[in-house]
Amino acid sequence: MSQMPYRALGATLLFLAATAAQAQYVWIGPGGTRQYSDRPPPPGTPASKIVKAPGRAPPELAPAPPAATPTDGTATDPAAKPMPPKGPPTLAEQEAAYRARTKARDEANLKAQEDAQRVRQLAERCNAARETQAQLASGTRIARYGQDGQKSYMTDAERATRAAQVNQALQDCR
Repeated sequence: MSQMPYRALGATLLFLAATAAQAQYVWIGPGGTRQYSDRPPPPGTPASKIVKAPGRAPPELAPAPPAATPTDGTATDPAAKPMPPKGPPTLAEQEAAYRARTKARDEANLKAQEDAQRVRQLAERCNAARETQAQLASGTRIARYGQDGQKSYMTDAERATRAAQVNQALQDCR
C-alpha cells in the first residue's frame, strides 16, 4: 500500500515529461492571433509568420543571413559589412569598463579638488589685497621692519606705487 502513492507520482511525472517533450509550433494566424500547437501550421502559412518551430531557432535568436558578395571580383569595404550582433560583455570587458569609469571618476575628483583649492587661494589673495587697500587708503603711517630689525616708514611715493599694485591685483577679484 505504501508503494501506491509512489507509482501514481511516477506515472504523473512520466506523463508530464512526455507532454513537455512534444514539439511546439507557434505562428501568427489570420486576424493577427498567436496560434499554439503540437502540429505544424497549415500549408500556405508564410515563413515570416512562423514564430517557433522545432529544430528552428526563434527569429530573435536566429543568425542573420550572410551578406551577398559581389560577383565581379571587387572587394567590399570592411566598414560596410554588417557587424554580427554582440552578446553580453565578457568579464574582461566588464572589468575594463569598470576600471575606465573608476579612472574617470578619480580624475574628475582630482580636478574638482584642484579647482576648489584654486578658488580658495584666489579668495585669500583677494581678502589680503582688500585689507592692504584699506590700510593704504586710511592715511595712517605704515611702518616696515628691515632685515636688520630697523623700523622705517613708507613714503608717499611708495604708498602710491603699492596702491597701484593692489588695485591691479583686485582687478582679478571682480
